[in-house]
Amino acid sequence: MMKRAYNFNAGPAALPEEVLVQAAAEMTNYRGTGMGVMELSHRSAEYDALHEQARADLRELLAIPDDFAVMFVQGGAGHQFMMIPANLAMGRPTGYADTGVWAQKAMQEAGLYGQPYKICDAAPGGYREIPAWGAVEDDTAYVHITTNNTIYGTQYREIPAVSVPVVADMSSDIASRPIDWTRVAAVYAGTQKNLGPAGMAVVVMHRDLIRTGNARLPKILQYRTYADNRSLYNTPPSYAIYILGLVLDWMKRQGGVTEMQRRAQVKSQLLYTVIDRYPEVFVGHARPEARSLMNVTFTLRDRAQEAAFVAAAKAQGFVGVKGHRLVGGLRVSLYNAVPQAAVEALAQWMTAYAEAQA
Repeated sequence: MMKRAYNFNAGPAALPEEVLVQAAAEMTNYRGTGMGVMELSHRSAEYDALHEQARADLRELLAIPDDFAVMFVQGGAGHQFMMIPANLAMGRPTGYADTGVWAQKAMQEAGLYGQPYKICDAAPGGYREIPAWGAVEDDTAYVHITTNNTIYGTQYREIPAVSVPVVADMSSDIASRPIDWTRVAAVYAGTQKNLGPAGMAVVVMHRDLIRTGNARLPKILQYRTYADNRSLYNTPPSYAIYILGLVLDWMKRQGGVTEMQRRAQVKSQLLYTVIDRYPEVFVGHARPEARSLMNVTFTLRDRAQEAAFVAAAKAQGFVGVKGHRLVGGLRVSLYNAVPQAAVEALAQWMTAYAEAQA
């Protein structure tokens, strides 16, 4: 069999090998049905069971309180950039923490439905840190944050406490650490990094926000439609939910979110140690106090050598270390399914690379 790549892609990202093996085994015959999951009716008892198990496991793993609804929505996090303000802004001010590209894109969409303003701005510092928040304007409907910034490699250590609802895009660090549900009113995440395949978002929202949301939207765009119908108002992305369920079960068997957090700390430190040890070769992007545990971003001191570095890494089986197309540089994504052995191998290779430059 072909050797598995060391997959450090930023998303779609690595999935647990156990999950892929199980999905392959059930591809044509899911639990004796004689059909694959993609062939099951979404109204069947077999599908309903896996759908509800995925919702229950997500609630258990993330310790989601009962006053929050768990929803599965097609389209990924980019779709939520629109749905959040469409449902919640209703012409009012909305505060956005500008800590990177995805926060900017979310804020642009909010301009269609409310009056977005920046509650902080990391752009002047080159998106190397998480700046302190400014004042919340009167009548602000919500404040939006991106908890982990995949392109720049910065991450909130904790979610700030404010007097208005906080909406958190946790696409790239959900399920990698516990969530303080007293600090947020809604969390959403594209599933293609820590939770499963691309094409779907998980949305967890306080029921009061859902109840008071905009009722003048098409039903398919209202959160109450998803909450009231268990995300089964229309045909759901059934295979994505199936894989999500397998990933959640894998996480439970591994030790849950606290174990994922421990592993993230170990894996990221392996790479940050190498970057800091060889400052004449590697230049870390994020300031140490803002460094992400999910996305390690850096450049070479000699930027002209970065393409050769990426090619050499790929020749060793390390895939996905090239930085985002908008900013260049280098990036290593360390989502939950990336095994520590893969990170150790990369750290050893980067050490050898640095010492060869001496």
